[in-house]
Amino acid sequence: MNMIFGKILRETVCGAALVALAALGTPAFAVTPADTLVEGLAIDDIISMDPAEAFEFSTAEVTGNSYDLLVRLDLSDTSKVKGDLAESWTVSDDGLTYNFKLKPGLKFASGNPITAADVAYSFERVIKLDKSPAFIIGQLGINGDNVADKAKAVDQQTFQLIVDKAYAPSFVLNCLSASVGSVVDSKLVKEHVAAVTPSADYKYDNDFGNAWLKTGYAGSGVYKLREWRANEAVDMERNDNYFGEKAKLARVIYRHMKESSAQRLALEAGDIDVARNLEPNDLDAISKNADLKTTSAPKGTVYYISLNQKNPNLAKPEVRQAFKYLIDYDAMASTILKGIGEIHQTFLPKGDLGELDENPFKLDVAKAKELLAKAGLPDGFSVTMDVRSGQPTTGMAESIQQTLGQAGIKLEIIPGDGKQTLTKYRARNHDIYIGNWGQDYFDPNSNAQTFASNPDNSDAGKIKTLSWRNSWDIPELTKKTEAALLERNADKRAQMYQELEKAVLDTGPFVIIHQQLEVAGLRGNLKDFKLGPSFDTNFVGPVSKQ
Repeated sequence: MNMIFGKILRETVCGAALVALAALGTPAFAVTPADTLVEGLAIDDIISMDPAEAFEFSTAEVTGNSYDLLVRLDLSDTSKVKGDLAESWTVSDDGLTYNFKLKPGLKFASGNPITAADVAYSFERVIKLDKSPAFIIGQLGINGDNVADKAKAVDQQTFQLIVDKAYAPSFVLNCLSASVGSVVDSKLVKEHVAAVTPSADYKYDNDFGNAWLKTGYAGSGVYKLREWRANEAVDMERNDNYFGEKAKLARVIYRHMKESSAQRLALEAGDIDVARNLEPNDLDAISKNADLKTTSAPKGTVYYISLNQKNPNLAKPEVRQAFKYLIDYDAMASTILKGIGEIHQTFLPKGDLGELDENPFKLDVAKAKELLAKAGLPDGFSVTMDVRSGQPTTGMAESIQQTLGQAGIKLEIIPGDGKQTLTKYRARNHDIYIGNWGQDYFDPNSNAQTFASNPDNSDAGKIKTLSWRNSWDIPELTKKTEAALLERNADKRAQMYQELEKAVLDTGPFVIIHQQLEVAGLRGNLKDFKLGPSFDTNFVGPVSKQ
């Protein structure tokens, strides 16, 4: 267990004897303070706290609780958004101009007023820094040369965004609800701007405060970031300048704990209030403990295997279909994925506009053999699968290896770390890949664009969707995906995505197995702790202790 937690608690509760030595010299920690929420969570993915740069699950949760947006996902109906800093908004008749009116009297945690100029600066720095999540805003036709004209303050309370096409308004608004749309305190950030020498890759003479914001904070959320120590802890405290209902607790601490069993033991001992990375066995043990409780929520992440169409056997339509009958979905759901995943075979996760709740495939070896025979492969064939070591992917791969063997398909599992398997996958050098795909923003286009679109199937193609990675050349589906993006009627748009899902389900090289369920184990005295549909909607402001 990490000593950083002892340091943080000593700062929280002065004079308390907070750290004791346990057996084998391992530090043990006191019961958490009444005004502090302590969560055990693997936070080793965090690389930056700058919302213009951060693109990791853990950081999304921190920014979701510490920064505000123009609009935010409506948790009562996730196909819609609601105003956050924006009191209202309008869309021009031609679908190109969005005007957002800010709520009056807003303040950052620093005490500085929130104005439309802060929103414009936030968009400017996202686009000009051009870090990983910038494409979410950039796909609206905004770049470094035009951002000053396309994203600007009309007056102190009105921000204007001009897009390049008459996209579905729901698409534009959902893009703005992503963490990259977080509004920063421009006055505070500009005090920490560092000079940069322009280069061929970066033509601006300053870093827009990026170096400082990697560990700094300039937001207005319900909590404000106090400290982040890589691979140790994130410490947040209540923001008394927050415009909405104030946080119930004074502090929230995310303590880095990677192992499920360590989280369970710490939760049972009262050292943490919430355990967040639980595997089925530990989750089951917690559910049987009268002092504890569990909760879960489906996330916008699907697990799948994909079949590279460069492999002539996998390119046969009957073989693609056969694979969908050679997965033991039910067995996985009751063992490897018990409590952490639910069967889901379409590319749009539950909660998305147009999500198709159909799971037509079950393990049927006889059916698969018929399909293989039609493909001219009655005796099966040999093939490889690249697998990132770790659970649940290793267990899933072993299950698939066994069921494929029943139809004569000999599967060799090639294990590797995340970098190895992803590098090979992204280069289209795999046979079969098993992994997960999470939405970049909560809109159906995020998944449709990658599963059902491939504008250029050549090796030199620049838009490297999952369809491209698997060499699936689909000009007609690509056109339909683009058309759905421009459909402004929500009902028609939903229907278009359902048609795309059916096409991928029937003919695609993807075998989508389940949707992730995020789970948590809780101390029994916690009230109003809920997991949201995305990692940036795991809100801790309402949480209290009884």
